[in-house]
Amino acid sequence: MSATLDAAEPFVHPAMFYRGTDEYVAGTVPFIKEGLEAGQPVAVAVPGPRLELLREELGAAAGEVKMIDMTVAGRNPGRIIPGVLRAFADSHRDAGHVRIIGEPIWAGRSAMEYPACVQHEALINLAFTGRPVTILCPYDAIELGPRVLDDATLTHPTVIDNAKTTVSAAYDPGTVLQTYNRPLPRPGPNARHHVILDFDVDNLVQAREVAAEIATRAGLAAAAVGDLEIAVNELAANSVRHGGGRGTLQIWADSALVCQISDAGHLTDPLAGRKPVGLSGKGGRGLLMVNYIADLLRVHTGPDGTTIQAHFSL
Repeated sequence: MSATLDAAEPFVHPAMFYRGTDEYVAGTVPFIKEGLEAGQPVAVAVPGPRLELLREELGAAAGEVKMIDMTVAGRNPGRIIPGVLRAFADSHRDAGHVRIIGEPIWAGRSAMEYPACVQHEALINLAFTGRPVTILCPYDAIELGPRVLDDATLTHPTVIDNAKTTVSAAYDPGTVLQTYNRPLPRPGPNARHHVILDFDVDNLVQAREVAAEIATRAGLAAAAVGDLEIAVNELAANSVRHGGGRGTLQIWADSALVCQISDAGHLTDPLAGRKPVGLSGKGGRGLLMVNYIADLLRVHTGPDGTTIQAHFSL
């Protein structure tokens, strides 16, 4: 992805640095009202408290805006592009330009979640190139650390700070994707119920059963155990199909229940699992499904193999 801005590019993706409620309102409410006045569809996907603030500020106009609590819909950053941004933009393809406010990174995000968040911000540029969409991304410049703000200048072509919009000279989303494509954390010293199982096409059922047993013993809710079984089935089946015919399942409980699948495949499409999949049945559905049902999905991939971790809250 080039760092050069194309003036004719219809997709616009600014980061907005704000300090306090007044700056937040000043940067978001006019953006929303301008869109509504122009007859453009507008969606706001921000953390709940900010959502309530904007509802109050917009008054009756809030009824014309699609309001989404990002802490729910975007808890797993991997589902934001297909389930929030693309879902809204695709439903208004015939409406001309679409406006969205998306705040996927807030102070409550964990260190485990952050790499997936910043990768998401980088991938937005790839997912929406050529689309008549503006996605404004607020960043709390007080609560978020310097590294987060620096990363925002890498993932956004323009930055709004103190009501001034500038081209980001640092813009380089491709480097962000490489930088955060890191080996994933291993089980910690307090990990419980750690099990390792090699699998191939002949024991996929066993992999699902082992995962369900460990999840139940770890205290995962019954409905979530079913989701975990689906995740194991989809990820393991992908390993059999695309990862050399076999793989390794690891599952353990720590601060979350972690299901890890490793194989010899190389995931070359950076948007795999983040693109809506049609009814054609052509590939990509499994990883997308896991993004929807897991609380967090982390991926490390390269020529030597791929490791995917699906996290389920305990």
